[in-house]
Amino acid sequence: MFREGDWVIFTDNRVCMVERLTSHRRLHTHWGYIEHDDVLGREPGSIVETSRGKKLYVFAPTLADYVMHMPRKSGIIYPKDTGIILLWADVFPGSRVLVGGVGSGGLLLAVLRQVGEKGRVVAYDVRQDMLDRAAENVKGYFGDLPPYLELRLGDIYAPEDLEEDFDRVLLDVPEPWRALETVCRVLLPGGILCSYLPSILQVARFENLLRRTESFALIETLEVMMRGWHIEGRAIRPQHRMVGHTGFLTFARLSKGGAD
Repeated sequence: MFREGDWVIFTDNRVCMVERLTSHRRLHTHWGYIEHDDVLGREPGSIVETSRGKKLYVFAPTLADYVMHMPRKSGIIYPKDTGIILLWADVFPGSRVLVGGVGSGGLLLAVLRQVGEKGRVVAYDVRQDMLDRAAENVKGYFGDLPPYLELRLGDIYAPEDLEEDFDRVLLDVPEPWRALETVCRVLLPGGILCSYLPSILQVARFENLLRRTESFALIETLEVMMRGWHIEGRAIRPQHRMVGHTGFLTFARLSKGGAD
């Protein structure tokens, strides 16, 4: 049952609109308006009508819905990449994760939900406005900042206050090779490093350096393409548009001698 403060999506199966329910508020659309009060108390999956008679489904949003519609101050790591990061980096419940570069908090949200209350997430960014934006988006999703999250203003390339070990390190910074000294110091042997980069030239420099250090194994780089399909009766074809390149994902595991 929807309550005040809940996030919802209104959709006609084509257009999706994300709203936070507030009493005495209206959502205005080109189909007319919807009173938030008409949604409060309803079950997810209900159908509501706009003032002009347009019928819309109302659902609780997925995390992907929230990330794609939340306020941003930067580009985000898209859900199609986030899902691969969580699985390939094996971010598990209770894990300790170091994040370098929070942006608007898209990946951070997924990591927080995955590690859960028994985990720990320490996230660095060099810009206070980015930390503030990420914090507001995290609060918007969870209701408050989870106690297992620590946001730090600082440089992941040379952090001055990092004296703990981590199971995973996730980097969304332009020069991840500059963070390798930090990674080798705090990542537990066998731990997984993931880097997100937009350019293959950056990737080549980073991966070649990983191989030269001989401190990492199982090094691989991949990108994720996502294409929907149109299926209607006997008409079956790929969608005319697809989500192609957004970034490259590089993964590596620290060997036992890598921190020496």
